[in-house]
Amino acid sequence: MTALDVSGLGYSYGARRALDGVSFALRPGRFTALLGPNGAGKSTLFALLTRLFVSGEGKITVAGHDLARSPRAALSRIGVVFQQPTLDLDMSVAANMRYFAALHGISRREADRRAAEALARLGMQERAAEKVRNLNGGHRRRMEIARALIHAPQVLLLDEPTVGLDFKSRQAIVAHVHDLAQSGLTVFWATHLVDEIRDGDDVVVLHRGKVLAHEPAETLRGDRPLSDVFIEMTAEEGAA
Repeated sequence: MTALDVSGLGYSYGARRALDGVSFALRPGRFTALLGPNGAGKSTLFALLTRLFVSGEGKITVAGHDLARSPRAALSRIGVVFQQPTLDLDMSVAANMRYFAALHGISRREADRRAAEALARLGMQERAAEKVRNLNGGHRRRMEIARALIHAPQVLLLDEPTVGLDFKSRQAIVAHVHDLAQSGLTVFWATHLVDEIRDGDDVVVLHRGKVLAHEPAETLRGDRPLSDVFIEMTAEEGAA
């Protein structure tokens, strides 16, 4: 069974076609990069995957659950880190974690146990009592990832999670999330930066709302830098 299956997905903003016949399937326990330039449709796709938007075109299945027919079951298996931060800056890290856990019906005692475990995985356990406002951008992102894991999802969605971070913080987040995938979590990572993709990752290339490729990074690049392949693919599609 696939962890996430998208078939024939389409979406329009009035006359503008944002997604057109998007289809792909994510293998369980893999890091898959959704690679596309700004405006490719990545955020629209994430809005549909999380049911912020609803489309009458196509089908989304999460761990065997149809998102349209069984939204609660499907969404409970997803953890999400959106591009725009969604933290309460005046609450502590621990309080933010407890609040999110409560939304999933998790008791405070169990929430504290899971929060400690999730924060430890991201190297944030010593920050639990700090107010989020006092954290730097990289630590806030780590905290959002830890929070997204508190209900033990099978799939972790991250929409351009390194936007606005310095190089060192960005590389640390990339490494942490790759470690999560190696531990068995299915990761779907949206980015326009090819240096966030490693050999061994799967890559879905999205451009102008269409999937141009879906294959392992090393197969996609061949004997050339992935950046060159990506530029060539998007340029060819643009000229078509």
